[in-house]
Amino acid sequence: MSSQAVNDPELEKTVAEFHAIDPGGTRTARVLRDTLDQLYDGQRTGRYAWNQLFKTEKTHCGTLVEINLHREFKFEDGESMDYKIAGVDVDCKYSQRIGGWMIPPEAIGHLCLVISAEDTKDPKWSMGLVRTTPSLLNLGNNRDRKATLNEEGRNTITWLFKEMPLPPNALLQLDVKAVDRIMSMTSGQKRVNELFRTALAMRISRAVVATVAQQDDYMKRVRSNGGARTCLKAEGIIILGQYKSHAAVARALGAPEPGPGESVSVRVALVKASGDGVARIDGRLWKIADASDPVVAAPNLPRI
Repeated sequence: MSSQAVNDPELEKTVAEFHAIDPGGTRTARVLRDTLDQLYDGQRTGRYAWNQLFKTEKTHCGTLVEINLHREFKFEDGESMDYKIAGVDVDCKYSQRIGGWMIPPEAIGHLCLVISAEDTKDPKWSMGLVRTTPSLLNLGNNRDRKATLNEEGRNTITWLFKEMPLPPNALLQLDVKAVDRIMSMTSGQKRVNELFRTALAMRISRAVVATVAQQDDYMKRVRSNGGARTCLKAEGIIILGQYKSHAAVARALGAPEPGPGESVSVRVALVKASGDGVARIDGRLWKIADASDPVVAAPNLPRI
């Protein structure tokens, strides 16, 4: 905690409240992931990256972050700022990059919750608190008189979370050529099949499936009974979901464990003996296949 926090009881109270309601930062990280996906609107637009947004949409991101955090944590409305947290008025400011927050005149002297998130191959997010006194600001000469934190101000931030992993966007982790190939397929089902064929051992969110399928009931394109689980079975590929039985298979195989709303595909191969990285599925022993393993039809996954 910064030296400022020691002399600022309101800041200390607010920090303590955040540590109580989101000790690991998982709730905040999910809000940021969902907000970015909300902006991309992939199901209707096919977009999945920050640089695909219009300037007005990028500007609107801060408002959406503020609203979605308000809903997630059910903060009280502030008297003159966005929120009241632990009885303290707090303003919420978002910027894609650390240090880019714009502080309006009415927020000077108040606590500001400063948040950033970069959706890249290695996505990170940060969130901290700072009291925006005039000495910590580059006072703006722009028309709306907004200011930014100066170097001392940035160094005075009490970081609640700093450069934490953001839930991944699988399309940004894939090679551009691979994404182009996936998106060039002529139907939603073919695109989803190619996604799970290409993005092996990666956590695939519902938003990514929606972006690729671009259809109503897009999760139907993942399931059995004609979805990707059926289509890819002959190629030895299983698609694990968020269910407890599937998570147990993922752990046994040493595959990434799907989180809420996520799926993970892996190609599997038969083995003769149990051991590390081996799972019993549908009465037989399986491991994650490597390039030398022959392709065999995938097993049926446990009932949900």
